[in-house]
Amino acid sequence: MLEYLPQDVRDGLEAARRRQQRRKSRLHLQLGDAVFPVLRLWGDGFTLDAGMCPGRLRGLVDLYDGPRHIFQCLIVASAVEAGELVCEFKRATPVVDRPALDYWRDENAPVGYLPRM
Repeated sequence: MLEYLPQDVRDGLEAARRRQQRRKSRLHLQLGDAVFPVLRLWGDGFTLDAGMCPGRLRGLVDLYDGPRHIFQCLIVASAVEAGELVCEFKRATPVVDRPALDYWRDENAPVGYLPRM
């Protein structure tokens, strides 16, 4: 149905769709001091608006959901497709707010000291 519309109307609809995606997404990518909104996120990649970010991205970036830091991603490939910068990452390490354990914690282990009998 869109093929019957004039090209400038189709371009306006596409621009409005991208603007709406940027507005409703809480996810954003931080690269140094620069912040870019994430349009879509899936298991091994995400997309950004190609007009707002540099030509290609590689390396270590931080992914946020609002103010909460959720992933540290290592981008290995990026390409521009249909006005979106599609980035694929090699790893996405979840960020936790506690130090890593250097021992195995059993689920049934006692939490504190046992009282004397």
